[in-house]
Amino acid sequence: MVVVTGGRPRDDERESEILDVVNAQLGEGGYDSVTFEGVARRAGASKATLYRRWKTKRDMVIAAVKAGPARDGAGADIDTGSLRGDLLALCRRLAATMAAADGRMPLLLLQAGLEDPVLCEEIERSTGPTGARLPDSVIEAAVRRGELPRGVDPFPFEEVVGAVVLLRQLNGLQIDDHYLDALVDSVVIPALRATALEKHDLPAGIFSGHPAHRTVKDTR
Repeated sequence: MVVVTGGRPRDDERESEILDVVNAQLGEGGYDSVTFEGVARRAGASKATLYRRWKTKRDMVIAAVKAGPARDGAGADIDTGSLRGDLLALCRRLAATMAAADGRMPLLLLQAGLEDPVLCEEIERSTGPTGARLPDSVIEAAVRRGELPRGVDPFPFEEVVGAVVLLRQLNGLQIDDHYLDALVDSVVIPALRATALEKHDLPAGIFSGHPAHRTVKDTR
């Protein structure tokens, strides 16, 4: 029996070329600069071709991030068997992603996350942990093992790790195992444990996907 399916088969090579264009535009002008019309023109494709693959710009950007900066280790959960190992694995993944991307890409993706929390959530969901955020599963496993007390908040990790790794990457500073060991051992783990003692809710970290923005009154 011959089974006939509708439509043309997906051209993976062509899709890869289009996603390269999306990543290039992200690197040059940020999330706001990416449009279906601009990508189609630059890739030599029709907008109809793009819309057949992705319904929204958000979908197209997520696909580009998966195909580009986040492709190494994408989708793999973090579970090394220890809190320290999990934190180091997250830090290494984030450092590798930032090093593999255009120098401005991490900052521009952060900008997109700040302006579009849903996009930030979708990137984490579809690519797997990026290393910029601390997954609930890592905290829960550490609590079960007795490495963290109950009531820990991810604020220190999501405020500090992504920021310092990004700053070091943009300034060409060393991000090796020695540095990450020091960051995790002297900053992240003690700070995470301290959050369980906080009597008030902590703010959302800058890489959490939903940090609080200043109001006009705050800036005066």
